[in-house]
Amino acid sequence: MKKALFAFLAALFLPAGFAHAQGKTDIYILGKDKGSVSSMQAGGVTLLDARATAKKLGGSVELYAAAKQIKVAFPGMYAILSAPLSEVIINAQTVKLPSEVIASGSKIYVPVQFFMLPQVQKALDRQITFEKGALVVEKNYTLAFTDKEQQKSYDRLRFFRKGNISFTTKQKNKHTVEALFPGAVLKRNASVRLKDDFVRSFSINQRGKDVLLKVILGKNAKNWRLMEENGELVFSVGSSLPAVSAAAPALEPNEAEELDLVGAPSIFADGEEMDTPVMRPAPQPVLKSGEPVLKEKRKLRIVIDPGHGGKDPGATRRGSSQEKVLNLTVSKHLYNYLKKQGFDVKLTRDNDTFVTLAGRSKMANEYKADLFVSVHTNAAKRAAANGFEVYFRSDKATDAEAAEVAAFENEALQYEEAHYSFVDMLLESMAKNEFMNESSKLAGHIRNYVYKEPGIGIAVRQNNAIRQANFYVLRGVKAPAVLVEMGYISSAKDRARLNNKAAQKRMGEGIGKGIVSYLKAEGKISK
Repeated sequence: MKKALFAFLAALFLPAGFAHAQGKTDIYILGKDKGSVSSMQAGGVTLLDARATAKKLGGSVELYAAAKQIKVAFPGMYAILSAPLSEVIINAQTVKLPSEVIASGSKIYVPVQFFMLPQVQKALDRQITFEKGALVVEKNYTLAFTDKEQQKSYDRLRFFRKGNISFTTKQKNKHTVEALFPGAVLKRNASVRLKDDFVRSFSINQRGKDVLLKVILGKNAKNWRLMEENGELVFSVGSSLPAVSAAAPALEPNEAEELDLVGAPSIFADGEEMDTPVMRPAPQPVLKSGEPVLKEKRKLRIVIDPGHGGKDPGATRRGSSQEKVLNLTVSKHLYNYLKKQGFDVKLTRDNDTFVTLAGRSKMANEYKADLFVSVHTNAAKRAAANGFEVYFRSDKATDAEAAEVAAFENEALQYEEAHYSFVDMLLESMAKNEFMNESSKLAGHIRNYVYKEPGIGIAVRQNNAIRQANFYVLRGVKAPAVLVEMGYISSAKDRARLNNKAAQKRMGEGIGKGIVSYLKAEGKISK
């Protein structure tokens, strides 16, 4: 009864063409069983739980279950996967997978071929294959034993080699031959007993930075040689040796014939072919009419982001103030000040309209902004909370109060009618640590100059006015970016000053002077 019910629900809710088979996929890393992850079959393709698999491979993961998207990061690369798309973004390039990413409950399933992409293998410095229903992770090897051949008059041992591998050979005694491969990386140590008249046994092992092959000869082993044949290395031994075939370029080892003799049980290829990933550039911003492709020198570009707007009022106080209005008013003063200083300046909105959080960062990136400043007004349940603060983005908040501020500002997500588009998600993911230090410096200059600016009347506490938290609006900006909280609309004193026209202008100019001070200190403009 339960199975019938599951089948009915699966047919009702799962995508068309989705096979109902779900199960587990084993993962072997360097010959060791590392357990299994949830998997499923769809259209003949195996899909793995992206989060669990990435973690087993040592990656970091950010899951956005509501948006049906996940970010997977390995050293030197990141990938954004979004259901139900078959395209993923890897380091700003679009890669085509053989089937769609699938969201099921709180999990995101990705085609197993994703983990076999060259970008993933390069980031992990590993060779990754899918063999007989298991994900197999090996060293980035250059030498591997692949096969043995036993004939009436000779034996042959075959070895895959990648690139040019040198070797030396010597016969230590009547029964023992050794070959040394300097600098080679062996896929797996192996020890094999043939027990015939030409080869009694052999072993091949990694010895530090070199690989050593040791062959114990049989009673009828009169001749032996090690040389390249048909793109592979072949050790031949017998009463008479076969003729040497013409040399050919080296090929990858045939995994279906490869012997896995140590560690995990033998795993063979299942013969499935993976679609070749299609690489093409990610969408690029369109240049405005008349804008040259290259400029020898241009003015610095600053984007000012008046927080909230339109259907999103931000923080409010009945009958007196709306945050979206205060933010826009001060942002216009800041805009005018920076324009007078000779900068190219852009507002994300110049009227009472709604702009998505991702859209704001996207606008900054398309403008190729050198700085991004988001202007906001704070609010708190505690009536005593007051003062000016400036934030830069970090995954970890300074403290619980900073996390609460970020959570409030991120509530603008509720006004967005659809979850983030694929490109928006990419932009959000591209906040790099390289801008964190610069953003913190920018925050310091803004704090200092708002503190110095007369006529504002809002407290600026030097010891805790600079804070950090995870703000969505800063997340996708590819430049130093800060979020200013001008004061607390929930504080009667701050609210009075924020509604004062003279104080509003002073606030905009104080923020502007801090920006100019930062750019001078960093050598971006002349002093």
